[in-house]
Amino acid sequence: MSTMLSHRTIETGSNPHHSIIWLHGLGADGSDFAPVADELKLPVAVRYVFPDAPMRPVTVNGGMVMRAWYDIASPSIDTRQDAAGIRAAQSLVEELIDREAEQGIARNRIFLAGFSQGGAVALHTALRQPVPLGGVLALSTYLPLADSTAGEALAVTRDTPIFMAHGRADPVIPCALGKVSGDTLLGLGYTVEWHEYAMQHAVCGEELGDIAMWLSRQTGQNAMTGRSAGRGWRK
Repeated sequence: MSTMLSHRTIETGSNPHHSIIWLHGLGADGSDFAPVADELKLPVAVRYVFPDAPMRPVTVNGGMVMRAWYDIASPSIDTRQDAAGIRAAQSLVEELIDREAEQGIARNRIFLAGFSQGGAVALHTALRQPVPLGGVLALSTYLPLADSTAGEALAVTRDTPIFMAHGRADPVIPCALGKVSGDTLLGLGYTVEWHEYAMQHAVCGEELGDIAMWLSRQTGQNAMTGRSAGRGWRK
């Protein structure tokens, strides 16, 4: 029986040669970031995939059932980590990667993106692929299971570029934790582009402009010169 996640797909042009699998944050769903398909205005046709996380009880929220990639046991998000849940989420995302590859998208043209909890899963998954992906967008997030990453990350994934962005006033995932995660990845040999913004746990218009420019470079296109006014996401 298939475990494929429910998801929304948006193609910005005919015969896309790039895919971006975008993972939402805790308690949201795949529709939360769907507007970026129009707002980024990339100069290349892209297939965006916006999956829905499974429904599960979340300990830190009093056991309330909601869409979550894994359980969170403590407000200190990098403690008492749900290793089994994170690895299960990895398997679900890998099914989506395989689906894109089966549809003719080369794996080095498949990107993982994610906000908050979704960004943690994107990072965790990308570092464990047998073939390097096109890149990772890790927004307002951190590197989960950091202590085991050095032993589990596959050497070929050092070729996967990483864009990390964080709000300086983030009360949910402290900016300092995001920065430590980026430094850890740099120490492991990854290429990490780090950005900070004057915001809390959200995505801002300036950040969307930087994402568009980064994706334009990674897809081999001319960098965007304009910036979307964008909107804010808070999850």
